[in-house]
Amino acid sequence: MKNIGKLYPHLLAIIGFVVVSLIYFYPVLQGKKIYQSDIAQYTGMAKQQNDFRKTTGEEPYWADNAFGGMPTYQMGANYPHNYVKKLDSVLRFLPRPADYLFLYFIGFYILMCVLKVDPLKAFFGALAFGFSTYLVIILGVGHNAKAHAIAYMPMVVAGVLLVFRKRYITGGLLTMVAAALEINANHFQMTYYLLLLLLVIGIYYIVQIIQKKDFKHLGILAGTFVVAGLFAIGANATGLMATAEYTDFSMRSKSELTINPDGSPNNTDSAMDYDYITEYSYGKAESFNLIAPRLFGGGARENVGEDSVMYEFILSQGARPSEAKDFVSGVPTYWGDQPIVEAPAYIGAVVFFLALLALFIDKRKVKYAFLAGAILSLLLSWGKNFPVLTNFFIDYVPLYDKFRAVSSIQVVLELCFPVLAIMGLQSFMKSEKAEQWKGLQYAGGAALGVIIVLFALSGSFEYTGGYDAQLREMYGQMGPAFVEALQEQRADMYMNDLLRSGFLILVTGGVLWAYKENKLSNMVATIIVGVLLVGDLYLIDKNYVNKEDFISAREANMPFQETPSDSYILEDDSFYRVYEPQARLQGRTSYFHNSVGGYSAVRPRRTDQLFTYLADPYISEIYQSIDPETMQVNKNFPVLNLLNIKYIIVQAGEGQSLPLTNPYANGAAWFVSDVKTVASADDEILSLKDLNSKQEAVVNKNDLTEVIKASYAVDSTATIQLDEHKPNYIKYTSDNKNEGLAIFSEIYYANGWQAYIDGKEVPYFRADYVLRAMQVPAGKHTIEFKFDPQVVKTGSSIALFSSIGMLLLLVGGIYFNTKKDNQL
Repeated sequence: MKNIGKLYPHLLAIIGFVVVSLIYFYPVLQGKKIYQSDIAQYTGMAKQQNDFRKTTGEEPYWADNAFGGMPTYQMGANYPHNYVKKLDSVLRFLPRPADYLFLYFIGFYILMCVLKVDPLKAFFGALAFGFSTYLVIILGVGHNAKAHAIAYMPMVVAGVLLVFRKRYITGGLLTMVAAALEINANHFQMTYYLLLLLLVIGIYYIVQIIQKKDFKHLGILAGTFVVAGLFAIGANATGLMATAEYTDFSMRSKSELTINPDGSPNNTDSAMDYDYITEYSYGKAESFNLIAPRLFGGGARENVGEDSVMYEFILSQGARPSEAKDFVSGVPTYWGDQPIVEAPAYIGAVVFFLALLALFIDKRKVKYAFLAGAILSLLLSWGKNFPVLTNFFIDYVPLYDKFRAVSSIQVVLELCFPVLAIMGLQSFMKSEKAEQWKGLQYAGGAALGVIIVLFALSGSFEYTGGYDAQLREMYGQMGPAFVEALQEQRADMYMNDLLRSGFLILVTGGVLWAYKENKLSNMVATIIVGVLLVGDLYLIDKNYVNKEDFISAREANMPFQETPSDSYILEDDSFYRVYEPQARLQGRTSYFHNSVGGYSAVRPRRTDQLFTYLADPYISEIYQSIDPETMQVNKNFPVLNLLNIKYIIVQAGEGQSLPLTNPYANGAAWFVSDVKTVASADDEILSLKDLNSKQEAVVNKNDLTEVIKASYAVDSTATIQLDEHKPNYIKYTSDNKNEGLAIFSEIYYANGWQAYIDGKEVPYFRADYVLRAMQVPAGKHTIEFKFDPQVVKTGSSIALFSSIGMLLLLVGGIYFNTKKDNQL
C-alpha cells in the first residue's frame, strides 16, 4: 500500500497532462482537426499510397504520384513487425495534436522524476517545456515528425542519467524503450541533435569516472548502452535500413554533378549546398527572443491589435476601423536574420530567471552539462552568422551536412533551460536562507541586467527587415510611410516585450523572496511560480496557435479541391504524368495526378536536378509556346517528353489555371535506335538538353551492367504496350522483329525493382540520367517490373528478433527489480 500511495501524485500529474492537452486544443473535442500546412502537403503526397493500401490491403513501398516515382520510406510506410510503432500508438491515445502535447509533458516529467524533483514542481516543469513556443508552433504548422522526436528526447536523457548513476537495469531498460520510440519518430535531424546533447552529458560523466578510476562502472555502463542501443536500433531496423538505402538516392547525399545549373563549378564536398544548409540561421542578437518574445518582431504575420502604431497608421490613410482591424491581424513585423519565421522561439522569461538561479544555487554539477548543451545548441543555431563553428561541423562532424535549417538545433536549448529552471526552483526551496538571498541577488541581477542592457541598446537598432524594400514597392506611393510606421511598430514591440519580461522576472523574484521570508508555504510558492511559468508561455502560444487554426475533419482529410484543370486531365484514363511548374515543390498536384513534383525534404536528387538544371528554365518558353486554339504546347521540350509529361498546369490569373497538352510526350516506353555513351554525370545531364529522346538515349558507361550496342535496328512496327500499372508492379508487352533497347518512362531505382522478361529475371540499367533501360530480345515478350525490396524483408526479421529480445529484457528487468525490492 505504501508503494501504491507513492503513485498517486504521478497519476494525478498524468491526468493533469491529459486535461491540459485537451484544454489547449479543445476544438478536437468538437470533432475538429487543426489545419497543418505541412500535413496538408503530406496528405497530397501520401494519397496514392493510402488509397492503394485501403483498396488492396497491401503496402506498396513505392509511389508514382510524386517526383515521377520514389520509395514511400519517408512517407509513412507501414513495415511488418514494427511493434515499437504500436507502443507509440498506445501512448498517443489523445486526438491530434493534443497527443503530441501530452507526449511533451509526460517525457519531461519522467526526466524530472529521475532528477529527483518533487511531483508538483515536475508537473509545472513539464508544462513549461511543452508550452515552449517553438514546440507549440511546429504542431500548428504540421511538423509532426519533428514534434514526435522532440517529445521522446527527455525520456532518453532520463534513461541515460540513470545508467550513469549506476541504476543499470532501470536506466538501461528506460534508455532502450525511449531510444526505440525516439528512432521510430523518424525525424533523424532531431535525433541527431539529441545525440549531440547526450555526447555532452556523456563527456561530463566519463571525465568524472576516469578521475575516480572507476573503470568497472565505465565498463558496465558501456555494455548497458550497447545492449540498449542495439535492441532499440534493431526494433526499428526496417525503417533505418530502408532510409539508409534511400539516402544515396535522395538530395541528402552528395551530388555526382560538378557543375551548378548556371554552368559554374560545384566545389562543395557537403551532401547539400552550404547556403541551403544555413539558409535558416538564427541571428546573434535575435537569440534574445528566447527571453523576450517579440524583440525582433515576432512572426512573419503578427497580430499587433487595435492599440498599435500600425492600426493608427492604417486609419490615417483613410481606412475604415473594420478594415484597419483586419489589416493589423497579420502585419509583417519580423525583422530578424532568417528568411521567414512563424513565431519566435521563446523559452520564457521566468524559465530564464530560474535557470540562472540554478547556476548560482544548485549544488549538482550535472547542471553544467545541461548548460554546455544549451550553449552549444545556441552557437550552432547561428549557422552562417558563426561560420567558424558551423563550417567545422559541416566539414568534419559526420552527418551534420545532411541537415538544413540549423536554427532548429535550439530544441536542445529548449530542453536544457526548463531542466535548469526546475532544478533551480527546487534547490532554492531546499537551501539555507543566506544561500537563498544570495541566489536571488545574483540570478535577479543577471536576468534584469540583460533586460536593462537590451533597453540601453534599443536606440542602436534601425528595426529594418529583409523585405522592407519590397514592401515599399508593393505599397507604391504609400510605401515609404508604411515602412516607417512598420519600423516604429517594431520598436514599440521591442520595448513592450522587454518590459513584460522584466515584470515577470520581478514578480517571480518577489514570490521567491516571500517564500524565503516565510510569508508563503512551499506549495503555495510553487503553485504561484508555476502559474507564472506556464501562464507566460501559454499566453504567447495562443497568439500563434489557437482555435482559429481548427477546421472540420472533412476539410482536413481533403485539403485540396479539384479544379476545372484537374477535372479535365482526369478524364484521360491513359498513363501519363503532370507538371505544374508554379507548384512543383508542393503536394497539391500529387493529390490528383501522377506528378513530377511533390513536397519532400528528401526528394530524389536526380529527378530534382533534372528540373533545376533543365526543365524549370523552360517555364517562360512554355508560356510562349501555347497554341490558344488547341491549348497545346507547340514546342518540343525533351526533358518533359522523357518523363511522359502529357499535361502541364499553368497559372492564368488570380487562382485560375489552364491544362496544357504536350503532344510530344514519349509515352510509357519506347525503343531507341542510337545510344550516346558518356563518361560523367555532367555530360549525361547536359546531353539531355537537345536530345531527340524518341530515337536516342544517353547512357553513362559507369551505370552499365552489360555490354550494349551503339545502335539498334528499329522499324515502324516495333512497339511496347503498357498493359498494367500499379505503384509496385508494371507490365508491358513488347513486339519487335529485332533486338532492341527499350527506355521506360519510370524512375530508375535499383534497390527493390526487379525486371523480368517472360518470367525470367533480367538486368536493366539507368539511361537518360533518371530512367530505366533494358535490352529486349527480338520477338514478342512480356516485360514486368516488380518492387519487392529486400531491405524490408531483412529489416523486418531483425525487428521481430529485437522486439522479442526487448520484451524478454523488460520482463526480466521488472522481475529482478521487484524481487530486489521485496528483499529490502
